[in-house]
Amino acid sequence: QVQLVESGGGLVQAGGSLRLSCAASGRTFSSVLMGWFRLALGKEREFVAAISRNGGNTNYADSMKGRFTISRDNAKNTVYLQMNSLKPEDTAVYYCAAKYAPLTTTHAVAVNEGDYGYWGQGTQVIVSS
Repeated sequence: QVQLVESGGGLVQAGGSLRLSCAASGRTFSSVLMGWFRLALGKEREFVAAISRNGGNTNYADSMKGRFTISRDNAKNTVYLQMNSLKPEDTAVYYCAAKYAPLTTTHAVAVNEGDYGYWGQGTQVIVSS
């Protein structure tokens, strides 16, 4: 089991920044692939970013490249999502997700929602125009 708790969401003006955090517990964090997804009103949940077990490899959805940065601190069992140049269309509930994958290579990432078995409760991000 992996328990995930997100924080850092809120209301921000367009062009502003937020940093989301996701604290994990329950498994050796360095054995867990991590990702961020988001769910906007009227849309399906979509992939945002993913990071490998050692943090050395990342992957982003095209619309987030250059604006969002995913990182992790394995000593703190935490993954982060730094979001810059926010747009109103970034408004959504952001979820972190975990995949327990101790046997994968250290550079593997997971980008599909179905890859992940553990999810946080979500944190709301609202970007005003």
